[in-house]
Amino acid sequence: MAPSCEHDIETPHGVLHVTMRGVPKGNRPIILTYHDIGLNHKSCFNTLFNYEDMQEIMQHFAVVHVDAPGQQEGAPPFPSGYRYPTMDELAEMLPSVMTHLKVSSVIAIGVGAGAYILSRFALNNPTLVEGLVLINVDPCAEGWIDWAASKVTGWTSNLVDIIMAHHFSADELTDNLELIQTYRLHIAQDINQDNLALFCGSYQYRRDLEIERPIVGLNEDTVNTLICPALLVVGDTSPAVEAVVECNSRLNPTKATLLKMADCGGLPQVVQVCFSRFLGFGSFLKFFCLNHLLTLILFFLYLLTARETCRGLQVLCSGNGSKILPVQTSRLYIECPIIVYRPTFLGVTCLWSRFVCVRRISC
Repeated sequence: MAPSCEHDIETPHGVLHVTMRGVPKGNRPIILTYHDIGLNHKSCFNTLFNYEDMQEIMQHFAVVHVDAPGQQEGAPPFPSGYRYPTMDELAEMLPSVMTHLKVSSVIAIGVGAGAYILSRFALNNPTLVEGLVLINVDPCAEGWIDWAASKVTGWTSNLVDIIMAHHFSADELTDNLELIQTYRLHIAQDINQDNLALFCGSYQYRRDLEIERPIVGLNEDTVNTLICPALLVVGDTSPAVEAVVECNSRLNPTKATLLKMADCGGLPQVVQVCFSRFLGFGSFLKFFCLNHLLTLILFFLYLLTARETCRGLQVLCSGNGSKILPVQTSRLYIECPIIVYRPTFLGVTCLWSRFVCVRRISC
């Protein structure tokens, strides 16, 4: 496992706690993560980044985990009268992190509120972000109906219940009792409740990202939208499905990919990591499984940083059973139980059914 070090970094809107694993490799971007409400970097990303196969990626990328103010383990309570940063201000804190750590660009992975913050960061600083992995992202401000509903819910539910409903569907709350109990205890016991309420309030009063889909050949250079490649991920039973689909509808279809993961709920980075094996990220991948989140992220990183080496790949996919697909010299065929709604930024054509998607990628 890569060595880690912690930093408390001064920013224009307060101190930000970050944990860095590994050492930046030359001009290669770092991976930067941002967690959702009710979580910190450990509870949100440890399952993913501690997975055995993830260590192959860690050999090639340094990782910086950002904890929102006051959400890290052992964080002291804020003083009386403290004004928590808005979502926009939380995004404005990230350039200071990059300056302090002396890195020039990032590939960012965010969940929920963290995905919103990273999207705002990419909109404000397009030259600093080479790619985005956005899990459960919601680009919209909270509407007045949602606001009223949350107020009514707040009268009858405590903060932990509200956050659990944000993360998990009703079915998950009743069917996956072990996971639910683990996260309920974490939210209630491991995070300062006053600090958590402030972070939740900041997310509740977020403004709309104000992005819109560009029209090819007309306004690509003037419309406000993400210009970096973006991978949008959501579980098919997640409470965030509609929000993620809405976000995808606002993005450039040549640069955004929406992946709806089958049999997956609100925390795909926890419950659908990977059981596949792969070899040789540094040179080329020989075996690849594409039905769990780790390999989706790995594939995304691979295309961002090593497209010129993707010839001659072989793919190991598992749906109902494992199957090696033949690969031509300059084509990659992938069969996997993932629904892809849009072409990817590399011009992928998609043929999909309820359970199986076949994608053809020209290298």
